[in-house]
Amino acid sequence: MLRPSISDQEFAQFQRFIFDAAGISMSGAKKALVSGRLAKRLDHCGLASYGAYFKLLSSGSAEGEFQTAVDLLTTNETYFFREGRHFEVLREHALAAAERGREFHVWSAACSSGEEPYSMAMTLADALGKRSRWSVLGSDISTAVLARARRGHYPLERARLLPSPLLQRFCLKGTGEQEGTMLVSKEVRSQVQFAQVNLNEELPRLGPFDMVFLRNVMIYFSKETKREVVKRIASTLRPGGVLCIGHSESLHDICGELRPIAPSVYRKPGNGA
Repeated sequence: MLRPSISDQEFAQFQRFIFDAAGISMSGAKKALVSGRLAKRLDHCGLASYGAYFKLLSSGSAEGEFQTAVDLLTTNETYFFREGRHFEVLREHALAAAERGREFHVWSAACSSGEEPYSMAMTLADALGKRSRWSVLGSDISTAVLARARRGHYPLERARLLPSPLLQRFCLKGTGEQEGTMLVSKEVRSQVQFAQVNLNEELPRLGPFDMVFLRNVMIYFSKETKREVVKRIASTLRPGGVLCIGHSESLHDICGELRPIAPSVYRKPGNGA
């Protein structure tokens, strides 16, 4: 069956669709991505054009399909210990909190398939052990990636930056039919909770957190969307809490009450973290 092409008008409809659903501004360079990711859904729904699929999503009668389209258009591949300096910052702040006898709570606010929150959990398990209570929350708008995250089962190549001692301590290497894969240990998985959260809407009751990772997602947001998202995120940080963003991102002119303390690291004024 020949794949239908997506017209400029149809692509513009999906640009608006994903902006309204998730606050993501999709450039014209993503036209092929949209076409490729949604093609199978046209087949599944028995539709002959992207315009007909958009009409189905807009009808209000296909809630499950609406979420499927959001999942397909927002999912990005990631890996363990991406931008490793932030995990050093996490360790430093966690140890400082432990010295003060405080619990430590962190949030991976755009966690995709879970590599980031599990990296956070491994860092905290290694640094704190049972010295103090700690927790990790991972959230994403996509239910599909959250389902994968909860399983904690990954291709081994995603662990290429995972420090070897942590890999050996907290992961199980697949054998036989599972060769080339790894499973995050039950010890680590039990410390991570996952939830669906749309950062482009009013947040559910969350926090307070000592640290939030909001990395490599704001590059898809408009400046106004960034401002609103950062404001919501800041409200979940306790005084002295820290926000980490991607190294290629910036909060220039939109950081609000947050103050930069290092490249891509911001602190909420208040008591020392």
